[in-house]
Amino acid sequence: MPVDSEAVQFLGFYAALCVLCCALALIDFRRGIIPNGLNLAIAVLGVAQAIASGNPTDGVEALGEAAAVAVIFWLLRRLYFVLRQAEGLGLGDVKFLAAAATWVGVTGIPTLLLTATLTALAAAGGLQLAGRQIKRQTSMPFGPFLALGLLLTPAFQRWLGLN
Repeated sequence: MPVDSEAVQFLGFYAALCVLCCALALIDFRRGIIPNGLNLAIAVLGVAQAIASGNPTDGVEALGEAAAVAVIFWLLRRLYFVLRQAEGLGLGDVKFLAAAATWVGVTGIPTLLLTATLTALAAAGGLQLAGRQIKRQTSMPFGPFLALGLLLTPAFQRWLGLN
């Protein structure tokens, strides 16, 4: 039985991504921050994966998409703050989304965000059902849900053809 070397290579990069995302989720859950070092590691791994599966120009393209995502979400973060006078999305989340774009591209960001948002809503609903008071001002770290979205989106893109 022939071994698909491209799939094995992807799984190697994906396993490293899983470790980074689990660490990120745990740290954000415990401390409420997403460390810059983990965001950088995810971005570097994403660029390396793009280069390994294609060519060096794919790495440059991944960095360009990451920069575009960073600018868009930083502007959305600022706009929300100006309108509501409250922080809605942390700067670590913005950096994470930029790093995630090296893995899923601009076209994968909506799938990542949908996955993250739905799982966060499910978690909030579960907490509400368990008796915890969830109000408008209740803060929840979004990093663990973004990490889950990042882990699921490349799998959706690769094996289900979602893009």
